[in-house]
Amino acid sequence: MRRRNVRLKSIAGASITAIAAGLGSPLPAIAQGAVAPESPSASAPQEAVRTATPIKHLVIIFNENVSFDHYFATYPRATNPPGEPPFKAAPHTPAVNNLARAHLLSNNPNFTNKENGSDAAEPFRLDRTQANTADQNHAYTAEQQAYDGGKADLFPKYTGAATPGGVGAFGTKGQVMGYFDGNTVTAMWNYAQHFAMSDNAYTDTYGPSTPGALELAAGQTNGMKIVATTKQPSTVTAVSYYINDGAGGITMINDVDPGYDDCSNPKDQAMMGGKNIGDLLNDAGISWGGFMGGFDLGIKNADGSTGCTRKTHSAVVGKDVVDYIPHHNWFQYYASTANPKHERPSSLAAIGYSVEHDGKTRDPANHEYDLEDFYAAVKAGNFPSVAYIKLPAYQDGHAGYSDPLDEQQGTVSLINFLEQQPGWKSTAVIIAWDDSDGWYDHAFTKTTSASFDAEADQLDGAGKCGIGKPPLGVDGKPVNGRCGPGTRLPFFVISPYAKANHVSHNHISLASVVRFIEDNWLEKKRLGGGSFDAKAGSIASMFDFRAGPRNPPLYLDPATGTVLTQPPATP
Repeated sequence: MRRRNVRLKSIAGASITAIAAGLGSPLPAIAQGAVAPESPSASAPQEAVRTATPIKHLVIIFNENVSFDHYFATYPRATNPPGEPPFKAAPHTPAVNNLARAHLLSNNPNFTNKENGSDAAEPFRLDRTQANTADQNHAYTAEQQAYDGGKADLFPKYTGAATPGGVGAFGTKGQVMGYFDGNTVTAMWNYAQHFAMSDNAYTDTYGPSTPGALELAAGQTNGMKIVATTKQPSTVTAVSYYINDGAGGITMINDVDPGYDDCSNPKDQAMMGGKNIGDLLNDAGISWGGFMGGFDLGIKNADGSTGCTRKTHSAVVGKDVVDYIPHHNWFQYYASTANPKHERPSSLAAIGYSVEHDGKTRDPANHEYDLEDFYAAVKAGNFPSVAYIKLPAYQDGHAGYSDPLDEQQGTVSLINFLEQQPGWKSTAVIIAWDDSDGWYDHAFTKTTSASFDAEADQLDGAGKCGIGKPPLGVDGKPVNGRCGPGTRLPFFVISPYAKANHVSHNHISLASVVRFIEDNWLEKKRLGGGSFDAKAGSIASMFDFRAGPRNPPLYLDPATGTVLTQPPATP
């Protein structure tokens, strides 16, 4: 069946200046878009959309701040101490490129390099009781310095941070060398056994959460526009969130809140130029949305918290954590896909669509929703074609305010829910992470996108990150600030079509997710404007479409990550 595009009357949108003054919507004029059905049904209309593969629903669970070795350093061998969830690998589990296979669990260069001083440490196992760790330094420049021209031997010195009250390496900057195994990140190891995992996935550039979020949505961190700032461009000693790109523009290299979001820090905000994947999906009439824990400011949590300070208590980290973090919100940085006032969708049927069923009225949510809206829409039979998911912050895995155990609870609960839906037979779930948090990972990959900012770039010496010409930016000129690939991350495909117990060694990046959406729904149309989507590796090798959906659901215990013998109750 051919994709149905609906041509709409142009709806004038307000300028960014008007948004700042609170005078209008951030929505530009639109020519095409998906129209919400009058009511959702058990037979989701997304099933009828033409796609290049049998995948009709893509759910991207985007977690926070984990390097591949931090979770898979010894995979598939777990320590299995008494009293902890056990893990035993299936026969013929494929080998992965990790610390054990690279023989780097001892005599590690981060231990032998004297520049790390008293913080030098060998890699060491973090026990399940040590799930609450300090947040490591994961800035654009610090990560380059830790990799030290590819030797990967200065992590304690440049990205290490200590957990207060810890002992041994856990209480020093050597904590950055710590890793979990299958007795703590049990669900992730079980997903790797049953579905497909990559051991060669990277951020497109060095740096923290916001650049990673933008790479997942647009493959692009150039074209930043300052809305409000207290910062000068980043230097080696003064970390900021941007640099002058050398071509008259600005590149974002570190975290900053999106412009005009009611929950953003009013003193430091930015917007982005160029297009994101939501723009292309809108043009093609494909339903999609960004679903974030805490986005609905009208919900009141059990403790009475609401609005931008809605929070949840984590017993693991021992504190209350605000649910919504603005600088993690992929699509709030683009005027075309932003919902700065956190307006609510007009109905369940409107979720995922640009306009309501009358074909004329623009839905106020503009594709930006709460995580609870995703659950509600899917239950009602309105399962968006593409869904970007961010769990409440305490469950996103970010060290310092989240942890692997809370992350497991949220991730597993969502996947268990999806596996019991009628649409599961045509669904793929990607679990990806936005950056490494600075955690040690031994795998350095050749720099293919160079950058030569005199201060921010330090990988190969002062002012150097890679060789050759920098990549093109949004205006078609070579720009600095996009050195990469950056750090290695875990990456999963969970689907009836995922290869079972498979490890892909093909080089991919966060922009590979953008490419898959373009290849599957958009006839390989690319974003352009310097996006990495055009050169990102394909995730196709993680699927098997030859003989129908053969890989059965895997239900896990959200608390322990161990395999359940029957489906759990759905939320």
